[in-house]
Amino acid sequence: MAAEGGGKEMNEIKTQFTTREGVYKLLTHSEYSRPNRVPFNSQGSNPVKVSFVNVNDQSGNGDRICFNVGRELYFYIYKGVRKAADLSKPIDKRIYKGTQPTCHDFNPLTATAESVSLLVGFSAGQVQLIDPIKKETSKLFNEERLIDKSRVTCVRWVPGSESLFLVAHSSGSMYLYNVENTCGTTAPHYQLLKQGENYAVHTCKSKSARNPLLRWTVGEGALNEFAFSPDGKFLACASQDGFLRVFGFDAAELHGTMKSYFGGLLCVCWSPDGRYIVAGGEDDLVTVWSFSDCRVIARGHGHKSWVSVVAFDHCTTSVEDGDPPAEFSGSDEDFHEQIHFGAGRDRANSAHSRLSKRNSTDSRPVSVTYRFGSVGQDTQLCLWDLTEDILFPHLPLSRTRTHTNVMSATSPPATGQTTNTTVTTTNPSGTNGKDNLSNSSSSGNPAPNSLPSTLPRSNSLPHSSAPTGGSTIIDSAFIATGVSKFATLSLHDSRKERHEKDHKRNHSMGHISSKSSDKLNQLSSSRTAKAEVAKTLGTTLCPRMEDVPLLEPLVCKKIAHERLTVLIFLEDCLVTACQEGFVCTWARPGKVGLLSSQNNPANSPSGTVV
Repeated sequence: MAAEGGGKEMNEIKTQFTTREGVYKLLTHSEYSRPNRVPFNSQGSNPVKVSFVNVNDQSGNGDRICFNVGRELYFYIYKGVRKAADLSKPIDKRIYKGTQPTCHDFNPLTATAESVSLLVGFSAGQVQLIDPIKKETSKLFNEERLIDKSRVTCVRWVPGSESLFLVAHSSGSMYLYNVENTCGTTAPHYQLLKQGENYAVHTCKSKSARNPLLRWTVGEGALNEFAFSPDGKFLACASQDGFLRVFGFDAAELHGTMKSYFGGLLCVCWSPDGRYIVAGGEDDLVTVWSFSDCRVIARGHGHKSWVSVVAFDHCTTSVEDGDPPAEFSGSDEDFHEQIHFGAGRDRANSAHSRLSKRNSTDSRPVSVTYRFGSVGQDTQLCLWDLTEDILFPHLPLSRTRTHTNVMSATSPPATGQTTNTTVTTTNPSGTNGKDNLSNSSSSGNPAPNSLPSTLPRSNSLPHSSAPTGGSTIIDSAFIATGVSKFATLSLHDSRKERHEKDHKRNHSMGHISSKSSDKLNQLSSSRTAKAEVAKTLGTTLCPRMEDVPLLEPLVCKKIAHERLTVLIFLEDCLVTACQEGFVCTWARPGKVGLLSSQNNPANSPSGTVV
């Protein structure tokens, strides 16, 4: 087993790490990769990404995993901590010519054991809708690249919709598509729908329904990632200009903004209850932003290079003793079933209102610790705790805490998670595909492209209109048992000079790109970002380092040879992936399951210390 640190061992790859809830262990037998297990030559290639979906398979292996490596796309049964990975039998494998997959997303609403809808974005700008179970290619969007010629950086299904999806590009634009519509044979014409500070929303002018329905232009430079709030009402966008912008999605209105300490923002995620947003990027920091207060409440420093992915752990948190567990009980399946008929939000709202009531009526706040993680180009995994002394700085702390508690393998997950378990970030290039990149036109009579001021989120599902209050708290309360102690943090003073010195020199690994135009865009956006720093540093958009608490990571471990591009938290494990093309499963404490030494350890990747 790799040593936990010290001296020359600092550069060794760690295969386990310890937190207050126990030991997380790397399951080498549960590692997914290309079938030949040869490390991928990652130079000039897009980041390896991973998407999960559950198809409710009665066999007990309901999880499916999709990941891209270079020009290849794989779709497997994911066996997690239960059984060893069988790389010899992918359900589907595709190899593209002239372009590379950059990101992908499953639609959890339509997934069954017989069929799944998977969107795949490409380096040349196209988006493909495929069914890897039926091995079908349904449609190709932006086939002629008339809508946008730049790399697709993020693609997501609109929560609660079976037909709408949103696509972001390195051009800084986002497009809303409907799978039922075609893209037309000419470049679209747009009409301004809504405009605000550094953003605009246009509707597509057409006599008949065609894609895209909407075009968003956000900030300057690439739009690196976006994330929907748990209830789907708000959209957080991380841009290369260093700004986090949060919009009311239906009304296309800006809710709030935040500026990185310097450089571009590369990744963003929401807390399970929608109260907080964490962003990471080229300042090597993770920044915690309060949705209701529209301000930075903490920064975390642990990475030595750009932060690639941030993600909340929905299963690890702590609550005050005496909280009735029934308020937050239930399974993901129950919640998804209810939200399909509109009842899920009511239940989540009820649980959330009880939590809010306790916060407002008790002499002290409910003791809650949010756990989130981050991975970066420095090949390190960091875990962080966001505790009540950060969330409620002016209220007395709770003296009654729960003890460390590891959730049992049979216990149902807590209620409230409505987003698909996917992680997406950014990167590179290409031009037109193999794998039957042909567009099969949809049948039926298209309806005219008439869009009201608030966009309908689905053609079939009911939805509530976007709230008007700027400080509305999103529903979907998600509280479970877990870690109870505080993270180390400080309002450092003497560290200020060291931090500013560290962040003025470029000690990060280079942003890999295969197009000179991308490099020029980065240089241009870098100059713009430096100019913005002078304007925003010391303001609520970007407080100085000494003005907000500085979080120290609970865990900071080197776990890969190449830059890390994936971090996903599942019920019994967490999943990471690096640019070599290895997708690793880390069992939560007590969840090692059926895997044992009887499995062949020869599956261990080249160079991994065990």
